[in-house]
Amino acid sequence: MAKDWKERLGVVYSTSDSFDYDSSQDSTENEEVEPQKQLLYISHDKKQRKGKIVTLIEGFKGSQDNLEALSKIVKQRCGVGGTAKDGEIIIQGQLREKVQIILDSLGYKTKFKGG
Repeated sequence: MAKDWKERLGVVYSTSDSFDYDSSQDSTENEEVEPQKQLLYISHDKKQRKGKIVTLIEGFKGSQDNLEALSKIVKQRCGVGGTAKDGEIIIQGQLREKVQIILDSLGYKTKFKGG
């Protein structure tokens, strides 16, 4: 039995003798977008965080490695902790204005989201 069955979950049956499942077409890698062309949304959030307020940076387009690198720069310049997961950066504390200044200096377009 083939061990690549998990890669072929979308293919049920093919009547073609020359059918060859190509898994490379399913992989969607994030292309790099220049910072000047990206619009990042900055907001505060405390939902599901035991009442602690964090600053969220959403809308990043790029690879997970680049997201983590940007997260590291922002965390170092703010002097706080945080994480980068699920396509967003989470910074501990209420630092919207400071984060906006940092991202603007790196060339990103920013916009506040929420109140």
